[in-house]
Amino acid sequence: MGPSNILQSVCGTLREATRSRRGANLMLQLSVVVPPAPTSKTGAPSSLFSVPVAFSSQLGLTGDCPADGRTWVPFGQRCYHFVHGEEDKVKSYTFERAKTFCHGFELLSIQSAEENDFVIKYSPAVWKGNVNVWLGMYYDINSEDMRWFGEDVVRYRNWDDSSSTSELLPIDTCAALHSSTGKWENVSCVEDVENGVVCETAQTAVGEGKQKASAMLSALVILSVVAVMGISAVIWFVHQKHNLGSTIFTAFEYHPPFRSLRPDQSCLVEAEETDSVP
Repeated sequence: MGPSNILQSVCGTLREATRSRRGANLMLQLSVVVPPAPTSKTGAPSSLFSVPVAFSSQLGLTGDCPADGRTWVPFGQRCYHFVHGEEDKVKSYTFERAKTFCHGFELLSIQSAEENDFVIKYSPAVWKGNVNVWLGMYYDINSEDMRWFGEDVVRYRNWDDSSSTSELLPIDTCAALHSSTGKWENVSCVEDVENGVVCETAQTAVGEGKQKASAMLSALVILSVVAVMGISAVIWFVHQKHNLGSTIFTAFEYHPPFRSLRPDQSCLVEAEETDSVP
């Protein structure tokens, strides 16, 4: 294998790695921009994915959402999973049951008016009619106030004017969001049931996924180049060894040395030459 062939092999390896790297980056971008559309029992996409274009343009596509097979909707720096439930069946979830749908993630927490509006505007794409969504909030007996499950203080508040905790035990106080008005209401964590569940988690930076893919592809490129160069070196060494062996054998080929004639033989030759002269 000559130098030109080695160079072609290395260039081919680099081109394949570049294509793979571009494909990996494209898949990372598509996984953020286009969440998988759930399908109904008939195989057609359900209403969960039919988001109005004008509203979907406001979604914050700045990171990665969990890739666990469920549809996560990015907004700002957070990701939201709206539990659709079974078609044509009444939804009725206790607070404890609602938490099990999130599989390690938290129930919905509202940190701003924009986030509250996002949930209200996206809800019709998931559920029909008015829905009361469980909030990931509990009554903290130490501070004697409501807190989010992530131990964050409730800074933004949107309580309904008629909402009151006077009829509820402090440790039995939870909250729900009305999708029709966006207002919050105090409800019982034990006795009340609601028909809406939204799970929430923070987005992971896009750069983290790209850096992992980039590091892996870089390692593959380096290993490929090292392998090609190693094989080329072995082939070159074997070829050179074969040529060197032929040269050494030729150099050591036997050649009889030149022998000078003895005096008597020299005289005989001279006499024969003299007789042959006319």
